[in-house]
Parts: sequence; structure tokens; C-alpha cells
Amino acid sequence: MLQLNVIDEISPLKAVVLGIARGSGPVPSPEDAYDPKSLEHILNGTYPKEEDMIPEMEAFAKVFRKHGVEVFRPELIEDCNQIFSRDIAFVIEDKLIKANILPHREEEFEAILHVLDIIAPENILYPPDEVHIEGGDVMPWYDHIFIGTYTGHDYPDYITARTNWEGVEFIQQMFPDKMVKSFELRKCIVNPRENALHLDCCFQPIGKNKAIIHKGGFLKEEEYNWLVDFFGPENLFQITADEMYQMCSNVFSISPEVVVSEEKFTRLNNWLRNQGFVVEEIPYSEVSKQGGLLRCSTLPLVRE
Repeated sequence: MLQLNVIDEISPLKAVVLGIARGSGPVPSPEDAYDPKSLEHILNGTYPKEEDMIPEMEAFAKVFRKHGVEVFRPELIEDCNQIFSRDIAFVIEDKLIKANILPHREEEFEAILHVLDIIAPENILYPPDEVHIEGGDVMPWYDHIFIGTYTGHDYPDYITARTNWEGVEFIQQMFPDKMVKSFELRKCIVNPRENALHLDCCFQPIGKNKAIIHKGGFLKEEEYNWLVDFFGPENLFQITADEMYQMCSNVFSISPEVVVSEEKFTRLNNWLRNQGFVVEEIPYSEVSKQGGLLRCSTLPLVRE
């Protein structure tokens, strides 16, 4: 059996589910777009092709194998976008929590049943229907759990609002010993430069005490300021609205020292190296056209 263990974003990774780009189906119609960035590329005729995304994801898998990580992949479902494993489930401590996701994405969860089969059933949690929560909004950080949310009365109107207040409360109930800190995110259906789809689209801790952050992704300045105080301004890499749009905060930590990043993130990658990180650069710009990047594509199962 697999002994789940995730208490932070950076401890050495031992096992992960990485999504797949094969069989991702035709270009969606505009009304079927999940997020404004996908919509933009659908309308512009630049939506990514399967044959361009497959090599990007294989480059990611190759980096994992280089670092001795056990990599699980979803079973193939034809004409189903299975790239973003973070949307379907996430792990906190020794529990895997099924995300309550957009209804027509349920089959994506069934594609990882071969992984669930090697996890003790009592360690798999199924939130009630009123709980909306996705892994991109949830970040375990030692004695804290950071959660992105949107609690506006117009929540049902936003397909980009993925985690509701009931989701925050559910995590607090399941992990009473943790300090759950929620952050209201800026949501916009039409402008991808003004939309933080998940918390990891505008913030992510890296290394022992550093983080990448975009102030404009947060609706409440005091919540942004809380993070600045928590990490210290000198430990933050501040990204612009355009860098948020490019998904600069959505890198992935294999360990406290090793970060996987997009090869075009020159400013970020130079900063990371200056901070002493080993940066594994891979091409991932085609995947990013769907509104997610490296962290979105992963479901970490075991960290040391």
C-alpha cells in the first residue's frame, strides 16, 4: 500500500500523479471553456494541439524520473482533458481528498482508480456535495493550510470560482490541528490578466522560506499583506499581471532545492538561481494556454 504523506509544498517528492495530454479531444467551443485563458486561445485560433502538449508533459516526467520520483499517470479516456491532475484530488498529511469539481469532469477521477486501489480506503475522503474545492486552491504548509476561495454572492456566476466557503470549513473540520488561512481571489471570466483561477495562479511557497506572489491576484489587500508579513518582503518574488497570466507562480518543487520551471520564465529562473535553487527548465508554454502550468499538472502523493 502507498503511505500518503504531504505536509508542505517542498519536501523531497517520492510519488506523484502527472496528468496526460493524449486523447485530450477537439478544440472546445467558446461556451465550454473552463477559464478565460483557454477562451482567449479558442477565440484566437491558438488553442494548443495534443501533439505539441505531449512532448511538454513527457519532458516533465523525465525530470521526475531523473530525481528518482515514482510517477503514476491517469488511464486514458478518449476526448477528455486529463492534463490537470491537481483539479481532481489533493493530499494533506495521510489523506487524499477528492475534489468536488465541475460536474462534467468526474470521469477524470475514475481514471486514477488504479492509484486509489493502493491507498487505504479510510485515507480517502469524499466531501459532501455542497463543498466545492480544487487542489490548486489548497496548499499545506507545515502547521498551516493556505486555501484560495471566493465567497462573493455572485459565486455561482463564475466558472472561475472553484473553492467556496464550505470548502474552507470542510478542510478546517478534517484537520482541526492545522491553522487554515483563506484568501479571497480575484475572479474574472473575460480577462485572464485579472483572474486568479486558483491560489497557485498568484502565489506559491518555494524553498524553506520564500514564495512567488502577485498582489493583484488577491481581492483583499490585508490578506496579501498577511503573506508578505509571514514570509518577509525580502523573501518574495513579486510577479506582474502579465507574469501571472504566463503562470510564473505555477512552478513545481521537487525538493527544497530543486524547482521545475518553464524555460521562458527568464526573470524568475535567474532569480531562483541567484537564491541558490537548482532550476530544471522545461518547455510548457503550450499547456499553459489552458490556464494551468506545472503545479496544476501534478498530484503529489508522497513527500519525505
